[in-house]
Amino acid sequence: MRNGTITNVLLLAIAIALIAIAFRPVHSPGPARAQSTPPYPFYIEPGVQMLRSPDGTTQVYGRVMVDMRNGTVWGFPTLNNSTYPVDIANTKPPVSHPFLLGTFAFSDVDK
Repeated sequence: MRNGTITNVLLLAIAIALIAIAFRPVHSPGPARAQSTPPYPFYIEPGVQMLRSPDGTTQVYGRVMVDMRNGTVWGFPTLNNSTYPVDIANTKPPVSHPFLLGTFAFSDVDK
């Protein structure tokens, strides 16, 4: 008879623990994430800037993007003051190829 009481108490403790585990996500759910890391961790500067290549040969309107993994700053030409590439002389959508503007030394921040 004593073994039956101990077994019932242990089963009750297990049942209470399982209910607590099952109730936790209902009481305080975790954040929903579609993916763990962004595929391209870029910071896109708002607006359009006048981009100048480091060697001074190119000066064009475009968007500035910073690769947050390594601090590389890229310029994507838009050919005019628009936020996306537009070529009114051509019916095909233009493709903007980036050029290197510079690099932020993110590693120096920890020094």
